[in-house]
Amino acid sequence: MTLKFVPGNRLTLLRNGEQYFPALVGAIDAARREVFFETYIFADDETGSLVADALARAAARGVAVHVTVDGFGARDFAPRFRAMLEEAGAQVLVFRPKISPLTLRRNRLRRMHRKLVVVDALCAFVGGINILDDFDAEGRAPPRYDYAVRIEGPLVHDVWHAAASLWARLAWLHFRRRWPLRGKASPVCEPLGTQSAALVVRDNFRHRRDIELGYLEQIAAAKGEVLIAVAYFLPGRRFRRALVEAAQRGVRVVLLVQGISDHPVMHYASRALFGSFLEAGIEIHEHAESELHAKVAVFDGVVACVGSSNIDPFSLLLAREANVFVSDGRFASSLRASVFEAIDKARPVPPQEWDRQSLLTRARIWVAYGISRLLMSLSRIEGWH
Repeated sequence: MTLKFVPGNRLTLLRNGEQYFPALVGAIDAARREVFFETYIFADDETGSLVADALARAAARGVAVHVTVDGFGARDFAPRFRAMLEEAGAQVLVFRPKISPLTLRRNRLRRMHRKLVVVDALCAFVGGINILDDFDAEGRAPPRYDYAVRIEGPLVHDVWHAAASLWARLAWLHFRRRWPLRGKASPVCEPLGTQSAALVVRDNFRHRRDIELGYLEQIAAAKGEVLIAVAYFLPGRRFRRALVEAAQRGVRVVLLVQGISDHPVMHYASRALFGSFLEAGIEIHEHAESELHAKVAVFDGVVACVGSSNIDPFSLLLAREANVFVSDGRFASSLRASVFEAIDKARPVPPQEWDRQSLLTRARIWVAYGISRLLMSLSRIEGWH
């Protein structure tokens, strides 16, 4: 697969909810015809109320509002939100609402993990930020570290098509009939800038490995630097080999990963890979200031990636994801500088210290890695080793 960059866009990098939520609510409040809204988590908190109110206001003034939430990530989606939205005229669908915490069947693990919004087919948002308060409710810790991108220009057509296609499919699955798209928004977008970008989605039909292939393409082409900041990092053999080969040909490979994790098994399993990475000369830094939720990368300071996909078997092989690859030096440099600000505050993983870690830590790592491999096998997830 070769990334197909669309020229003529105006892109805005948004860091954390502090920048994202005001831009999102402002765009929804400006909507006149149609809103597609997809999120994995839609929390019943201050931020959730802020966004739900904006969607309800739009629906009440006649905007066709289509809301899709995931049945697992948003399993606690507030009934009051749904009632308010539907009373205002919004349409709400739940992706795979029937879940079981005990099942390992692949169809139950295939979640709608992307965070994607399209307003009037003129403006779109793609990234990793869920609808929930940015700060820890108790300690008011630093905000979750995450990114999104606002898109204006021809690429919005691709985002609109992805959102409308998923909505049409889900509507048919829920009701066995077509739930019409009422907005009639034109997906034709005039050039508004000079930046080139490509929307890359992952699904279980024609685009099963597209995001992974986009990463591999850029890693293979890198000549000077590969910078990746990602919440969950447990790549398969092909991805691991690409990073090691890049380092061996003299490319600086820098990873920013979670130092604080809400998934201990994934946290320790990913560290089973650290030894071989450090031996190859790959730099690893652990973000411990707050929760790292970002899924971004920069290649040679000229191509950037922002999206919802982690680099683990669930994101790369099961979930519906959406990433934007941007071929623009200014955008890439801005993201690179932002990530290195976080790296400056992060905890480096020196190779010599890694080799001296305790037997207990080593045991936790290899037990977690074994559990991860077993779960992948029981889930019949193919293509990850």
